[in-house]
Amino acid sequence: MLNKLAAVETRLLEVEDALQQGDLYSDPKRAADLLREQKELAPVVEAYRRYKAAEADLATAQELLRDEDPDIRDMAFMEVDDAKTRMSELEEELKILLLPKDANDEKNVIIEIRGGVGGEEAALFAADLYRMYSMYAESKRFSIEVMNVNETELGGIKEISFLVEGKGAWARFKYESGGHRVQRVPVTDSSGRIQTSAATVAVLPEAEEVDIEINPADLQIDTYRSGGAGGQHVNKTESAIRITHIPTGVVVECQDERSQHKNKDRAMKILRSKLYEAEQQRQEAERASERRSQVGSGDRSERIRTYNYPQGRVSDHRINLTLHRLENIMNGDLDELIDALTAADQAEKLKGQAE
Repeated sequence: MLNKLAAVETRLLEVEDALQQGDLYSDPKRAADLLREQKELAPVVEAYRRYKAAEADLATAQELLRDEDPDIRDMAFMEVDDAKTRMSELEEELKILLLPKDANDEKNVIIEIRGGVGGEEAALFAADLYRMYSMYAESKRFSIEVMNVNETELGGIKEISFLVEGKGAWARFKYESGGHRVQRVPVTDSSGRIQTSAATVAVLPEAEEVDIEINPADLQIDTYRSGGAGGQHVNKTESAIRITHIPTGVVVECQDERSQHKNKDRAMKILRSKLYEAEQQRQEAERASERRSQVGSGDRSERIRTYNYPQGRVSDHRINLTLHRLENIMNGDLDELIDALTAADQAEKLKGQAE
């Protein structure tokens, strides 16, 4: 590991030297690439330099252990312990910093929520999840753009697709894919019995045109009038768009805008991201030893979390974590959950490297 860290430090010095060259900014792409590389390498090198400083302190303290003065030896013993503790902590920090980066971490995300088993109550739960994610995105200063929504008469959501824009959105939302289950007394049930309902969440990294190329000849594009629960938002013109990618059978719809052109652009964003995700999964299957841990697998059929209202708790089944903070979590306070999932994913990856 130390040899690798020394090489990283050398590379950072080369990058910093290149950034000082006067003619660099005549090539904006190279300048941007170097600045991005500098940002990635700097935290690793900073931790490595702290490790080397602790190592030097340890060597100095070990020299003082041979001093004839007992007071100096006592002080040296404490300094040896302190230096060893710092080195041990920095070793763990450096192992995590050296883990392969998720190439999508800085990207925007497209999130799809669908009400599942439970009828109207499932649709209301899907709406609650959308509200939870919206409030969390707002707390992170991400922006949200609804791309497609199918609402119910009671304010529930049968399905919704929305874009979350902000640096690092994928890193914060990527563990949300899967089945979410709620246990509570439905507002539609006068008997007061607790019911279990479900919704599924899919999180996709937003794909750029450079990430995935789509042949227009592979697309079937249909227009139709947007549906919904009725009222002033229902379109009277055929502005809603349905795009079918013929080779894969992937179908996406967008009906939130009055403009057919805007709906087509949004539908293409969703399609591109779905095809990008499918290609990533194919590549991961080929590199079985390098697959993401189960924490980040994003299997939509997997039940990942239960929200129990009578007990005021949220349980994440992937990492056996239960938090008795349901109200805060439903109001968008997701950091404790997401940080725990991130730490578990890093632990799995470290374990995989060790094996």
